[in-house]
Amino acid sequence: MFERIRNLVVKEFLQTFRDRRMIFFIFITPIIQLMMFGYVATTDVNNVPTALYDLDRSSESRELARRLVSSGYFSIEHTPGSPGEVRDLIDRGKALCAIQVNRGFGKDLRKGIQTEIQVIVDGTDSNTAMIAMNYVNTVIAGYSKDMMPVPAKAEVAGIDLRPRVWYNPDLKSRNYNIPGVIALLVMLTCLMLTSMAVVRERETGTMEQLMVTPIGPFELMLGKTIPFAAIGFVDMFLVTIIGVLWFGIPVKGAVLFLFLCTCVYLLSVLGIGLFISTISKTQQQAMMATFFFFQPAILLSGFATPIENMPVIFQCITYLNPLRYFLVIVRGIFLKGAGFNVLWTQILALLLLGLTILTLSAARFKKRLG
Repeated sequence: MFERIRNLVVKEFLQTFRDRRMIFFIFITPIIQLMMFGYVATTDVNNVPTALYDLDRSSESRELARRLVSSGYFSIEHTPGSPGEVRDLIDRGKALCAIQVNRGFGKDLRKGIQTEIQVIVDGTDSNTAMIAMNYVNTVIAGYSKDMMPVPAKAEVAGIDLRPRVWYNPDLKSRNYNIPGVIALLVMLTCLMLTSMAVVRERETGTMEQLMVTPIGPFELMLGKTIPFAAIGFVDMFLVTIIGVLWFGIPVKGAVLFLFLCTCVYLLSVLGIGLFISTISKTQQQAMMATFFFFQPAILLSGFATPIENMPVIFQCITYLNPLRYFLVIVRGIFLKGAGFNVLWTQILALLLLGLTILTLSAARFKKRLG
């Protein structure tokens, strides 16, 4: 039996890599996609195009402008001279944020009198607008505290707030997104390859030749899935290396533990791909079915939006999504250095789901072959 499986695995590797373009799509495309996601898929807001409408033109207002720019979050690209010009800049999208400093701003600060600054933010992209508003509040709050007269400072209640961020102290969204992208790329590659493997045999007419050989359905299933599991591990290794060396993503946990969890994850992915191959008659159908599953899997995984914010019915559906569990695992290993004692519930859920999917897919596979 092992000899027959080995020969089938070798045959599958030869058939997969016979076309040199497949090598590019299997190994190079995930790296290109990771590079694109790494630079593009970020929620960090830097160099916000800002318009400063300074009616005071004092040393205090200039110091405020300097602090905004030196924070690294804002780029003062426009200095409008009227409220109409401010509105035009916002309407045309040339400025995301507009800050108006009223007359008497500096004088009131020197006297310790409360003064006001108007901040206008383009709320078309609510997430970016909210982040930019928080940045403005932080810079202005720090400036206000520094400019407050000494006697006034003495009267302020003594609350010393010292926030500390664990696991991702720089709050870089890239550190959070790229481990998730790695999970997505491994799933997509393995799904595409596995879902079309059996269909390709059926389209080329070689399935009948395989069935008249001594190879049984179980051996054929293993021979079809083992090569793609190996490719999945290689892709996982490649994109992890790129994420760590190129983007500087920290890996605080054990790399061996990460790959053991990947093995459990591939049970589900290969099972889903095998199931798709049994319900598809052509490679085109298999490809369409793969993307029909893959897109909702991303939305229901917590990759982009928290699962807790979804309607209850969709939260329940996420429990059937292997990507949901693996995202928690891979981010926990990368950022928190979490081990089995922390992630065992996710691993157990992923293992049970994977075994269930693989069993159902194998049953369907045997029935289709029969």
